Amino acid sequence: MYKIIKNEPLTPLIHYIELEAPRLAKSALPGQFLIVRDTQKGERIPLTICDYNPQTGMVAIVVQIVGASSYKICSLKEGDFMENVLGPLGKPSEFVEFTSEELKNKKYLFIAGGVGAAPIYPQVKYLHEKGVDVDVILGARNKDLIILEDKLKEVCSNLYVCTDDGSKGEKGVVTLVMERLVAEGNKYDMSIAIGPMIMMKFASLTAKKLALPITVSLNSIMVDGTGMCGACRVSVGGETKFACVDGPEFDGYLVDYDEAMRRQRLYKSFETQANKDLQIEHLLVR
Repeated sequence: MYKIIKNEPLTPLIHYIELEAPRLAKSALPGQFLIVRDTQKGERIPLTICDYNPQTGMVAIVVQIVGASSYKICSLKEGDFMENVLGPLGKPSEFVEFTSEELKNKKYLFIAGGVGAAPIYPQVKYLHEKGVDVDVILGARNKDLIILEDKLKEVCSNLYVCTDDGSKGEKGVVTLVMERLVAEGNKYDMSIAIGPMIMMKFASLTAKKLALPITVSLNSIMVDGTGMCGACRVSVGGETKFACVDGPEFDGYLVDYDEAMRRQRLYKSFETQANKDLQIEHLLVR
């Protein structure tokens, strides 16, 4: 059982949740994820770690209400308990293997789409603490879906906000900002994109056009999180990989996004029925 020590709505549909998990907090690294379950019969949901503090034993996640299970988790109150929290799982971000000396002259570009800002935050924070120059593009469909803007401002060199409808920051998608930054003479050693699969697909296509290396984080359908069930398999460079043990981060040039998006739709009918049973369809924004 894991106690919820904070549940803060960032928007009507997105919650920032802190859990009391000392052992997880001591071993967590940027890029890793957890699998959470609110009750004994609840759905197992993979969520990338948003923040962690080894001193206080805090681990944070960000949950967007997209269906019945996420709605139940966001409805938990401070002082309530999560039945299971498994992790940290997956491989940490590649840059944690680099020494401070290797990192100090590098420049990173992060591209966050919607709740992708949550897993990007601990990565940018880690690099900031190492003195690395980091720019961040924070994009969403509209201003109501922009999250963690203030937190990211504190740990990056430059923050560029954009929305599809122009309600906050620049009007347009993240790929347009990527192109503009490079056209203005900014040089990056690596880019990292996290967000909806379709956003990561086009960010990768844009990065390839710009000759910019890119890493993406795949939050696939998962069950056990240990590579045994095969539910999270993805094709990367023509080879079958498992997001839970081989990832979740992969070379963005090599991911078969179309296959991954087809797999994400496998259980759509079950999700629709669960939403109807819980009578929350009117709350969801698609």
